[in-house]
Amino acid sequence: QVQLVESGGGSVQAGGSLRLSCAASGYIYNSHRMAWFRQAPGKEREGVASVWTGGGSTLYSAFAKDRFAISQDNAKNTLYLQMNNLRPEDTAMYYCAARPLSWTGTWSSVAQYNYWGQGTQVTVSS
Repeated sequence: QVQLVESGGGSVQAGGSLRLSCAASGYIYNSHRMAWFRQAPGKEREGVASVWTGGGSTLYSAFAKDRFAISQDNAKNTLYLQMNNLRPEDTAMYYCAARPLSWTGTWSSVAQYNYWGQGTQVTVSS
């Protein structure tokens, strides 16, 4: 069983930075793909970035590619999302998710993940 706990959200002004963390309990390393998703009020949950815990290969949505960076510390069983040059449209609840490596569906599909954290709120003011 995997449990995920996010932290690091908060309120920042446009242009600022935040680093989100996702602490995982249970066996994650080399066995799961992990990802960050976000959901703004009234909108569907969307994929932000993803990483394979065993190899470090990363994938990003177009809006995140130049401003966000996903990383992991396997010794700490922790996933990170560094977010720079934040914009008001980045305001959302951010979720950490994980799925077994044997699942091969689209990395940014909500339905392809079976473990989720409770979310951490990010608010960006103009």
